[in-house]
Amino acid sequence: MSDTQTEARDIADLSFEQALGELEKIVAELESGQAPLERSIEMYERGAALKAHCEKRLEAARLRVEKIVVGPQGPTGVEPAEFS
Repeated sequence: MSDTQTEARDIADLSFEQALGELEKIVAELESGQAPLERSIEMYERGAALKAHCEKRLEAARLRVEKIVVGPQGPTGVEPAEFS
């Protein structure tokens, strides 16, 4: 298995909170400007994957909330959840 596949599987196993925490650390390190170029590129790539993972988790949560609010019998009088 390649490093990219292992890394993707590693990210997929993270909770939203874990992925967000790691993403925040990456952003802080990149903003510091202290990492060498190659390391910065690697961190940026991982950060992009973590961002996509967080977005996917948020979308899944939004859909779950809408399913609860709307329910099988249709709307319960409450507006569907909107997350921007």
